[in-house]
Amino acid sequence: MWVTQDLERRTSAFQNALAGGAAGAVTRAIAQPLDVLKIRFQLQLEPIKLGSKYTSIFQAVTSIIKEEGVFTLWSGHVPAQLLSISYGVVQFSSYEKLTELCKRSDPTFYVEHRHWLNFANGSTAATIATIISFPFDTIRTRLIAEQKQQKVYKGFLNALSAIIKTEGSKALYKGLIPTIAQIAPHAGIQFAVYKLLTDNVFNKIRFLQRSTVFGTIESSLLANFLAGGIAGIVSKTVIYPFDVIKKRLQIQGFQEHRKSFGRQMYCTGLFDCIKLTVTDEGFMALYKGYCPSILKAILVSALHFAVYDEIKYFLLRIQQ
Repeated sequence: MWVTQDLERRTSAFQNALAGGAAGAVTRAIAQPLDVLKIRFQLQLEPIKLGSKYTSIFQAVTSIIKEEGVFTLWSGHVPAQLLSISYGVVQFSSYEKLTELCKRSDPTFYVEHRHWLNFANGSTAATIATIISFPFDTIRTRLIAEQKQQKVYKGFLNALSAIIKTEGSKALYKGLIPTIAQIAPHAGIQFAVYKLLTDNVFNKIRFLQRSTVFGTIESSLLANFLAGGIAGIVSKTVIYPFDVIKKRLQIQGFQEHRKSFGRQMYCTGLFDCIKLTVTDEGFMALYKGYCPSILKAILVSALHFAVYDEIKYFLLRIQQ
């Protein structure tokens, strides 16, 4: 049985958008330091070993706090929150709408192929959300990439205006192609794995069950959290190299402000960036920053899905 069938059927588009935005805001506030660490590692061209700028998660945290202050771990938090909220609103509301259309157009086909449809709907919703929210991602990356002792931008609005003035509005979409290439399968896998676990595994384990406001059985908050974490691990591992390339493309034109971090990459586009990364640093350079990234993926994905479903559950309860 479809785990959230009753919930999805009775939540409005506004409620889905509200739950998605709130889930994005909560997860971003908690996970932002891991995002900062991930990006700093991704942009480091030197091998991650003794003598390089960042050598481990613990060393990177202590180095950033000592050199730039503890609040650097929340660098770019304003655009990051705008990114997460706008992305969450568009992604979840689009996903729910697409799922509803699939159910109504051909219920039998939907039941028989729901796992593939979850993948397709998740991919489509994420692509739409990415295109809408991408400028926030670029600004967030720039604010995280800059050295705090020699700030280039005064904040979110200053960064936005400076990028448009000096590089043009197209610069806000640097790295969009590899982003879509990674986010579509990433979100598709996330939704497919999450729904597979909550609909076919965890909802059958008594310890992980709960009753809905309509008297049916669904997976509990703990089950949703666990399913989200597993979905995050699987999806992030598959698409991670695209994330590294995206971040390196987003700082093109900004390298002169990062010289204290070590060597800088100058590339002409997607394929040149991939070629230079693999040729100069080796294939495993495509997985730089993987450790803080996978920790973030587990936390964010678990919180995102669990908070989203919990808010919907709460909204339905207060309506009764």
